[in-house]
Amino acid sequence: MLRNPGMPELIVVLVIVLLLFGASRLPKLMGSMGKGIKEFRRGISNLEDEEKGPKTRSRTKKA
Repeated sequence: MLRNPGMPELIVVLVIVLLLFGASRLPKLMGSMGKGIKEFRRGISNLEDEEKGPKTRSRTKKA
């Protein structure tokens, strides 16, 4: 029923986004979105590191 968007659909979406946000705010919006994606990926990788388990440390007894 649903098909993949083609070039005409993508152009329509881009024009609507441009009209909603304006040409001056669009670069700021995309920059913020990029930073958010980077933070999300960093958080995901930190969670994966924690799931692997705590790093074992060799503790020595003090006499």
